[in-house]
Amino acid sequence: MVDGEKWLGGLAEALGWRLPGRLPHLGILFTRLLGFKERMRIEEAKYSIVEIAQWIRTRELTVNQEYQRAAGLWPKTAKSYFIDTILKGFPFPKIYFHEKVDRELKKPKREIVDGQQRIRTIVEFLENKFALSNTSDFEGSTFDDLGEEAKDAFYAYPVSVDVIRNAERPEILEMFRRMNAYTLPLNDAEKRQSNFFGEFKSWVNRTLDEYGSIFVDWQILSSRQILRMLDTELIADLALAIDQGIVSTSPKKLANIYRDNDAEFSHRQVFDERIAGTLAFVRGNMSFMAGTYLTKTHIFFSLVCALIYNRWGLPNAEGQLGFAPTGEFWVAAGPAEAGLRKLAAAHEDKDLSRFEEYVTAASEGGNRANQRVIRTKWLCRALRGEIG
Repeated sequence: MVDGEKWLGGLAEALGWRLPGRLPHLGILFTRLLGFKERMRIEEAKYSIVEIAQWIRTRELTVNQEYQRAAGLWPKTAKSYFIDTILKGFPFPKIYFHEKVDRELKKPKREIVDGQQRIRTIVEFLENKFALSNTSDFEGSTFDDLGEEAKDAFYAYPVSVDVIRNAERPEILEMFRRMNAYTLPLNDAEKRQSNFFGEFKSWVNRTLDEYGSIFVDWQILSSRQILRMLDTELIADLALAIDQGIVSTSPKKLANIYRDNDAEFSHRQVFDERIAGTLAFVRGNMSFMAGTYLTKTHIFFSLVCALIYNRWGLPNAEGQLGFAPTGEFWVAAGPAEAGLRKLAAAHEDKDLSRFEEYVTAASEGGNRANQRVIRTKWLCRALRGEIG
């Protein structure tokens, strides 16, 4: 099909005409008069939540089920986390509308092409259909329970929308197909975060909201790794250690811990106490480790396991390590720091003269149980002041 604007521009050039500056509008006119097909246009826009909610109520904005999955897929925890994102002023991925002109009513008609769950959740919250869960700082609040400032900010929140015009369904589907062609395949961490919406995922997210800065500030994970959600994998792996002990990890095991605690996370308080409590201790007392080999991801994992074991124990770990928990993270700051620094330096220098077993297990990396046990044992000993 021919685009009216291009056709008119080409004709003007061939005939030597000088057209006025409003060529796009003339092109649209010629498109309609001559029956040519306008090219699909994607235009960026920002609409406030109050505008979108009004369009939903008046049915100026509707869901096209041909594009969207069935409603009701998000559990309350996922809805709460999403609303909390808005209340804190963070952005969320853009939404796509398909806009057409209703010739009978002589006004625009919009369909949601992508973003149904997000818009439905916003409208349900405005209608007080659910209270926020413990995934939010506003736990227990419905929209009406919010203060006036929070309500005003919620109403005014700008939603980023790409508006698709002059397009039929096959063109829209092709657009998304082309967009997805340049998207990296999801890794295992991203798949878990995409496939689960329940209690465990919300706990992982909340833990990272509070302590994720450690991974960034101390370079435990790179920015790219965090963008690919490997921080969620690290937290899930620590949860697996609390649940099963010092074991080899795998995508299947991590998916299972998400699945087993998706509908109900009955031991959330225990996991919070041990993982959040340990990360709080690390952040408050162990800044000396920044810039050392203790911040290598696999070493940091084993260090957190060592701290948890010393304080509370881990399933089946006493037989693996050969000593019992002490009930404390470390015996004293000075000896613990000195021992940890010696292990980190030996690892960095590949010095096998004193800590051969630890340096070998640390240098091999990996997430196998035998390597993890060795690393955890030596890090526990350092925390107990036993590294001279």
